[in-house]
Amino acid sequence: MTKLDERTIANMEVALEKACRRFPNGGDHASRKYVAVKLMLSARRGNTTLGGLDVVAHRALEEFSKQKST
Repeated sequence: MTKLDERTIANMEVALEKACRRFPNGGDHASRKYVAVKLMLSARRGNTTLGGLDVVAHRALEEFSKQKST
């Protein structure tokens, strides 16, 4: 397991919050957890910029929404 630096963790938090804004109260536990796991996996693979993590978070929400609606 690769340890993430403070900057990367902060970028992950910002990306999570920005992506979950579209849900009432910032989303439920399941949706936030799904996005957070996707962000963590991406960051461990080297995607640590805010822009890159924003893309991952928004894609994760789209995936989660599709899974939930089927």
